[in-house]
Amino acid sequence: MSELIVLGYEDRAGADKAFEAVQRLRDDHIVELNGLAVVSVDADGTTHVDTPAKREGEVALSATAGALWGMVFGMLILTPAMGVVGAAVGGLVGKLNQMGVDSKFRGKVQELLRPGSSAVVIMASKVTEDRFAAALGPLGGTVLKTSLPEESERELAEQLAGPESAG
Repeated sequence: MSELIVLGYEDRAGADKAFEAVQRLRDDHIVELNGLAVVSVDADGTTHVDTPAKREGEVALSATAGALWGMVFGMLILTPAMGVVGAAVGGLVGKLNQMGVDSKFRGKVQELLRPGSSAVVIMASKVTEDRFAAALGPLGGTVLKTSLPEESERELAEQLAGPESAG
């Protein structure tokens, strides 16, 4: 089972501090990451997603994990705004709903991401909760969290990979 954790901040500086703290926690084996990103919204409402691969000097998560969670981050943040387009996207939204990432959770994430704000989005396969909270608590922010069953993650990954990878 993985945890999807969203840490919301009023500005990019707060999110950057939390992003760096999460990476230190990863290095200290307090959290095992499947995905990590900073999502920021410009004053004009444009959304930007930065992952460790985009940050200078960072080792990227595997390409598969990066692509998978990049898509999940995008759907988590953008789908309610763009509406469901086509059966494939509808199926992915349905899978996210089954996983606990329903419209209510996505709505809370969107409330955090107002123009000028940022969030750290964490997909973790393991979290030492007390040490994680102790390290990030002093940084403030708003915490949203949901659990994702491993079987649902696998199904989502297969659905994201599409039919061409099945054969």
